[in-house]
Amino acid sequence: MKVVFLDRDTIGPSVTITRPAFAHQWVEYGKTALGDVASRIADADIVITNKAPVREQSIANAPKLKMIAVAATGYDVIDLAFAKERGITVSNVRGYAVNTVPEHTFGLIFALRRSIVGFRQDVIAGEWQRANQFCFFNHPIKDLAGSTLGIFGRGTLGKSVAKIAEAFGMKAIFAARKDAEKVEPGYTAFDEVLETSDIITFHMPLTPATRDLIGLPEFRKMKRHPLIINTARGGLVNEADLVTALDEGLIGGAGFDVLTKEPPAPDNPLLTILKRPNFILTPHVAWASDEAMQTLWAQVITHVENFEKGSPSNVL
Repeated sequence: MKVVFLDRDTIGPSVTITRPAFAHQWVEYGKTALGDVASRIADADIVITNKAPVREQSIANAPKLKMIAVAATGYDVIDLAFAKERGITVSNVRGYAVNTVPEHTFGLIFALRRSIVGFRQDVIAGEWQRANQFCFFNHPIKDLAGSTLGIFGRGTLGKSVAKIAEAFGMKAIFAARKDAEKVEPGYTAFDEVLETSDIITFHMPLTPATRDLIGLPEFRKMKRHPLIINTARGGLVNEADLVTALDEGLIGGAGFDVLTKEPPAPDNPLLTILKRPNFILTPHVAWASDEAMQTLWAQVITHVENFEKGSPSNVL
């Protein structure tokens, strides 16, 4: 079998790229632009991709293609419907980020809740040297204990975040769907989460129903001026409205690891607030601990080997 890996550069250099145990031809590219996908997979039996899009035209041009292994949980880069129509197996990875994303989430929470960024900027600017006492109070500092964490998304990551929150003495609540007619046990009404949370964090997919889930109308319901944390998907929070919410003091700060377009477009509104002490933007790295990436790759190869054995796994 010919196995083509379209975008090795999307997996960190610390990861050992093991290969399938069965006899195969391996072809690997650092990056693959959309216009090059069709030619690169034309004679492939198995394709591995993280972010390189595999759309209908490329699939139609690959008559031998039997499997697409997605080196990620999200699979929006794949034309899943057409792949199924062609009888192509598509598998993704799951559960590999159970530690790395929650830990990054709390890294952002700690940095913002205790104003670490703001105080660091002040020290660099010489504020401490100019202070007339041992410390100064330019920014708010708040404990996590006793605060309420509103979680949007009750999957593996959301539950892991809740577990960490409870260890810090926080109250973790899960938001019900925005349009839910009935609030199921274990969930809290959408608006109540907005109104009562000190911190709000997202751990859910981006779908037509969740796009712009939070905009100015929702920000105006946030009575406790919470921190907004997004390590899930760009587009869940309207980015322009987030800037307005910060400008108007509707929220206390924001920590984002994801954007609607990545890398960011020059006109992305979040790029205008990078120097603010209550805003942190990281480059979609919450998933990327060394341990998590190695686990991810091990899953990818397992799925490829299982498919070759006739027992495909994590099929979408």
